[in-house]
Parts: sequence; structure tokens; C-alpha cells
Amino acid sequence: MRDDEGRRAKDEVRLLMKLPPFVTCAIERRLNRFVVQVRHRGKPRPAHINNTGRLLELLVEGREAACIPWNRKTSFRLFAVREEAGWALLDTQFQMRAFERSVEKGWIGWLRGYRLVRRNPRLGEAVLDYLLRRKQGNGELYLETKSAVMRQGTYAAYPDCPTLRGQRHVRVLTEHAARGGKGAICFVAALPGVTAFQPSVAGDPVVTALIRESRDAGVEVRAVAMHFDGNGILLDSANLPVLFP
Repeated sequence: MRDDEGRRAKDEVRLLMKLPPFVTCAIERRLNRFVVQVRHRGKPRPAHINNTGRLLELLVEGREAACIPWNRKTSFRLFAVREEAGWALLDTQFQMRAFERSVEKGWIGWLRGYRLVRRNPRLGEAVLDYLLRRKQGNGELYLETKSAVMRQGTYAAYPDCPTLRGQRHVRVLTEHAARGGKGAICFVAALPGVTAFQPSVAGDPVVTALIRESRDAGVEVRAVAMHFDGNGILLDSANLPVLFP
């Protein structure tokens, strides 16, 4: 994986995918992990959300949210929230689809030469996001992505609350690297205007320590930046700097 390729792509903003037409709503309150109450045309409506972080800085009463009609148990699916600099993309499925497209297009320099061969591969006691394989020659890479939508100034951070699942994912990748395997963690900084990513000690000090240990064991610790511009998802940086507190 060559850093220079990722840096060259860093300043090339690319359209990853278009999103369907949406309506704007006003956030009222979060009802549970998967439902936010919003106000649309003067009436309260339930909106599905698939990001299970606390999102306290984003799901603020009165904040503008982007929602698409949803014909399941809720009226809408909330996928983005307005920030001062633009739209924060909260929807983890949209984040992953955009990430996959960037890999398939070869827009992430440090993953160039790999192709996605499996989603949700099992590694040890965990199910990760992806298994990639080199297009030529041998070599497999287990990859876990994490949604980083906690803002700390101009930095994106993860996590915003303790996460046993996140701890487990990092541990199995560290163990895999210690056995000679290749692994990577990629943080998807889905906030507009961020300049770097850093693990959040306040969110989960255990995860922060484990990520550092994982990097020292040989796991690639990377970040990409993307956001919703009101029309589609843009790739802002294919190799966002990763800093440690």
C-alpha cells in the first residue's frame, strides 16, 4: 500500500454516488437506538436511523435533517444532519456503499491492487466488514470500517461512546496481524470540512488504546473523508491523516 498514491488522490473530490430525492425535517428527539422523532410539515413523524452511536452533537432538537420516505415501520429514514459547514452523513449503509464504490474505482490509493471478495467474513470471534484479495498474486486483507461522525473541532473522531463490539473487532485484527496476517481498520469520517481523524479517548479509552496496539502490531490504521453535499456523497480525502491523542 503506497502512501504517495493516497496523498495524490487526497485533494481530488469525487462523486461516489447519487442519493434519492429527500425532504428536510426538524429533529425533535431520539426515541431509541433506531428511531428519531422528527417534525415534517408541522407534524411529528418517526424516522429510522441505522447509526447506533450516541450522536449527541448531531441529533439536537431543532437541527435540520435530511430524510427519505420509508415504507416500513417509520415514515422516514434519516440519513444526514445539517452542520454549519454542510451535511454530516450519518447513514452507515450509505457510507459503506460509497466506500465500496471508491475501492472498486481504485480511488483509495492504499487499497489499489485489491478487490472486494467477501462481505462480513468471520475472523476469530468477530464478523468483520470485508475480505479483500490482491488482483495479481497472493495476499488477503481483512478490513473493518468504522463510522466516525463525532466532531472534535476540525477532527473526526470514533467512538462517541463505549463499544464492546468495536473493542472485539480491533482485538481480532491485532491477533491476526500477530500471526502474520494482513488487516486494516478504516475510519469513515463522514463530516464536512474535517482535516484529520483521531480516536476518542473520551468516547472509549479502551478502544483508543487497542487501536494504538493494533497499529503497532502491523494493522493498517487509515481514514477516508466523505460527506453529503445535498445531491450525492463526495469523497473528500482518500487518505485522511490519522492522529493519536
